[in-house]
Order: sequence, then C-alpha cells, then structure tokens
Amino acid sequence: MRYPKLRELKEAILALIKGPYTTKFPYEPHIPEKRFRGKPEYFKDGCVGCKACAEVCTTGCIEVKDMTDLETPLRRLELRYDSCIFCGQCQAACITQEGIKLSNKFDLAIFDRSQAIESVEKELVLCESCGSTVGAKDHLAWVAKKLGPLAYSSPTSFLSALKELRLAYLDIKKQEDLTRQDRIKILCPKCRREVTLNT
Repeated sequence: MRYPKLRELKEAILALIKGPYTTKFPYEPHIPEKRFRGKPEYFKDGCVGCKACAEVCTTGCIEVKDMTDLETPLRRLELRYDSCIFCGQCQAACITQEGIKLSNKFDLAIFDRSQAIESVEKELVLCESCGSTVGAKDHLAWVAKKLGPLAYSSPTSFLSALKELRLAYLDIKKQEDLTRQDRIKILCPKCRREVTLNT
C-alpha cells in the first residue's frame, strides 16, 4: 500500500480548511485577468470605418456592407462574435487604436445566433463623378488630420479637412464628362486618373 505524499496531504488539509481553489462561477461573478481576451466591441467615436479590422480578421467574421443607395450612404461593419476566436488581430490592426477593443466579457451564451452581432455604422463619401465609394467620411477626415499640412497636396484630403471644419459641403451630382475644374473634387481613383490624363 502506497502512503500519500506530504505535499498531497498538505493540499488536502488546506482544501478542507480554506475550501475549494476554483471560483464559484456562475453563482458568483468571475473577474478575468487584466490581459484576458474576451468579446470584441466597436466604439463609435473611435472607429473611422477604415475596414482594417475586416482585412486582418483570421476567421472572416467581420463583414463590411456599403449601402450607397440610401439617402445618406452608410458603411456598416458587422462582427459575428459567435464565429470569432478572440485572437485580437482586429484590435492590433485598428489605425486609431480606439475603434475596436477586446473586452473582458466571456459569458456570451445565447439561444439565437442573430443576436451575436456587434456592429458600427459610418457615413460614406461617394465619388462626385461616378458615385462609387471613396471611403468613410470619418476615415478621410482622420487621414487629413494625421497628414496635417501635407493634406493640401491631395484634393480629396484637403476637401475632407475643409468638410470637417464645415467650410465645404459635399454635393454629389453624377456627370458624364470630366473637365479641368473637376480636379478639385472628391473623386475615386479611376475618375482622378481620368481627369488627370485627359485635361
């Protein structure tokens, strides 16, 4: 017959005196560690709608929907956290470091998978010539602010900066032919190339 080791005996006596080592979850709330990677959450004020999180998502659970046919065109970023593996790549790739963050929420059990969606909506800027998507309004303003005086080397950047100051207003009117004065407009890369080469 083997006798218990002293260490095992000590652990058994401590368990009798102090109680079990494990937490009492779900009867008492569990507080995760500081660096715990839980449910990702969007922050509307920090997110600029740049799509960086969707580009690096390893599971493809972040979907980008550009709704250009609405009165105010919108970009919707949807994260399905029922497919998320909480790797943290979205948080690491966020250009503002404030748009999407991993929280310490871990108790995410639900009965309806349609409720497992975290989303944010951003206003889109469309090309003033062809009406295609240029980018999110907040993203263009963020880039212009980050560039500072260099933003004035690009019409799209400095017009975005002026719109942020409410000195210019976007008026989208589709037109067939691009002329020289159209260089000072918010244009998609295709129309920008066309107006630069043809004028």
